[in-house]
Amino acid sequence: MTTRSFALLARWTARVWTILSVVFILGFAIGEGLAGGPKPSLKDWGGLALFPIGVCLGLLVAWYREKLGGVLALGFLIAFYFWNLLRSGHWPRGPFGFLVAAPGLLFLIAAFLSDPRAGRSA
Repeated sequence: MTTRSFALLARWTARVWTILSVVFILGFAIGEGLAGGPKPSLKDWGGLALFPIGVCLGLLVAWYREKLGGVLALGFLIAFYFWNLLRSGHWPRGPFGFLVAAPGLLFLIAAFLSDPRAGRSA
């Protein structure tokens, strides 16, 4: 498999995975709203701004600017993990945060493999 074809595979895998991630998050948001679930507190909105809102925003940006969107998605996820650690004293449990944000890593891989300057040293 050539570098170019691997970049294309990573790009389209990331795009499909992004759609699945956003639909997954929207399903939770809509389900909680329809079920009359608890409303987020002001403190909770800080975490929600990082994950899932910030992560999903980064993934959507990556459709147009892969490097920027990938960095945003992964940056928001890392910030969320630290926010949760500071707020609760422990890291988030389970793989769901990473699974939702993983397309950001694939977008970065696709961007670097597609960039002809990435292989050159300074």
